[in-house]
Amino acid sequence: MTPRTGRHFLQIPGPTNVPDQVLRAMSAPTIDHRGPEFSALTLRLLDALKPVFGTAGPVVIYPASGTGAWEAALVNTLSPGDRVLSFETGHFSSLWREMATSLGLETGTDFVPGDWRHGADPDVLAERLAADTGHAIKAVCVVHNETSTGVASRIPEIRRAMDKAGHPALLLVDTVSSLGSIDYRHDEWGVDVTVAGSQKGLMLPPGLSFNAVSDKALAASRTARLPKVFWDWRPVIEANRKGSFPYTPATNLLYGLEEALRMLREEGLPNVFARHARHAAATRAAVRGWGLEVLCQDEREHSGSLTAVLMPDGHDADKVREIILQRFDMSLGAGLGRLAGRVFRIGHLGHLGDLTLAGTLAGVQMGLQLAGVPVEPEGLGAALSTLRDAE
Repeated sequence: MTPRTGRHFLQIPGPTNVPDQVLRAMSAPTIDHRGPEFSALTLRLLDALKPVFGTAGPVVIYPASGTGAWEAALVNTLSPGDRVLSFETGHFSSLWREMATSLGLETGTDFVPGDWRHGADPDVLAERLAADTGHAIKAVCVVHNETSTGVASRIPEIRRAMDKAGHPALLLVDTVSSLGSIDYRHDEWGVDVTVAGSQKGLMLPPGLSFNAVSDKALAASRTARLPKVFWDWRPVIEANRKGSFPYTPATNLLYGLEEALRMLREEGLPNVFARHARHAAATRAAVRGWGLEVLCQDEREHSGSLTAVLMPDGHDADKVREIILQRFDMSLGAGLGRLAGRVFRIGHLGHLGDLTLAGTLAGVQMGLQLAGVPVEPEGLGAALSTLRDAE
């Protein structure tokens, strides 16, 4: 293999590039997690996390992946046999449903199939909830930003549909690939449990996951009967009051989290969201300029975190990805599940600037050409114009 120079372009939709200052923060010596210095760190972190989630309530931190936070959301609020309504918006929504089924929840009756090109439909939700006059459905599960498809569901409209139906179900929302990248408001949008992970918009390595929890969800946790020990919110929230955890925390990841939150605060969340929207718009301009198709079909639902690109018939997305990796040392996201080989995903979230995105799209254009995909050369220019002319 030819020796590579420069930095690897990690343009998958997570884990994302970890900023140097976050890596440096994580390299600090580990301290006693039962001492006063760590207690002060924990209290600072719990306070600094709240604006990112858009909540004044508790945020629970686990030393786990986002999958752990999924499980925590379910087991803390539900009981065996409870009915859960979910939407098939992509690979990860399907996995969350499978987990719910494995935990003993009823997911078959209230499953809304989808084409993986659209988000959760508020009108369908309104119909399903209106028909549930006995309020047997206990929770609605929605993935805010489906990492496998680049489709962002409209959570405020989902909440309005629930309110219009007058239905008491809990609203559980996965923000693993949207938190810190796309505008999100736990309290204002009436979300009961928000699920998140550290490795995407929060610019950390994998290893931390989060639940933001409403008062309604906390009340539900007092009667929920699904088994839980490690995932139980109550001992975590109680220990957090004094700056501690009921288990050994991921100390050095928490160092990194504090630095990442400082960076988001310094840039300002509105500016963070605007930057991601600009990069998403430039990427879509490139895809359309190449004469290719963005997987997401609803203009209201384009993701600010990633763009999934649909290959023309007869062309293999994985071949394109392989060429780009070998020739240009850049990683793109693979198609998952039913999209395997049909799409590749360009991640444009986290610690990313305009010129990095420009280099990414240049590499994609060259890779498409080398793979023999019939593309127009105007794609890159369209993206550069979008970046150049953005206010």
